[in-house]
Amino acid sequence: MNERQRLKELLLHKSYRQGTFTLTSGKTSDFYVDGKQTTLDAEGGYLCGRLLFDLIQQHPESIMGVGGMTLGADPLVTAVSLVSFLEKAPIPAFIVRKEAKGHGTGNYIEGKNNLVPGGAVALVEDVVTTGGTLLKVIQRVEDEGFKVGLVVTVVDRQEGGAETLAAAGYPLRAIFTREQLIGKGQQT
Repeated sequence: MNERQRLKELLLHKSYRQGTFTLTSGKTSDFYVDGKQTTLDAEGGYLCGRLLFDLIQQHPESIMGVGGMTLGADPLVTAVSLVSFLEKAPIPAFIVRKEAKGHGTGNYIEGKNNLVPGGAVALVEDVVTTGGTLLKVIQRVEDEGFKVGLVVTVVDRQEGGAETLAAAGYPLRAIFTREQLIGKGQQT
């Protein structure tokens, strides 16, 4: 079994739920993908890091850092950074805070001193729905002087996120789309 297929099994077993759920976007859905149940699992975290790193490596522009919004992206940025080190192509990680740090440096971005000023970075997310959260993260990262070159996710729910990001000039790459993960039958 290849790594992508194994990750799909883990996501379906650990993260996929049917029922009635309210998403971050405010929409209701008849299914939910709780990505953290997989990304915080040792094998699931590694596989997410490996496959997201592979997507980042396929990007034509050199990516100098990998980050995302705390809390969902925290295990992913760490996993990608660790895999990149093991592959002898180290990419430092950074985390974007929801609110500026209230003391010390007042940073929105933790780990930014490891990044090349003005460099291109990749943003990661466990699940993308409408792309609204990612647009906020992009704004914060670009306000700090970095260029967002790519957005990668474990699961694209195919609910407008890729189109929203593309309209703003940011490509989205996914390990799995909703259709690839659960088929065409599920609707929101």
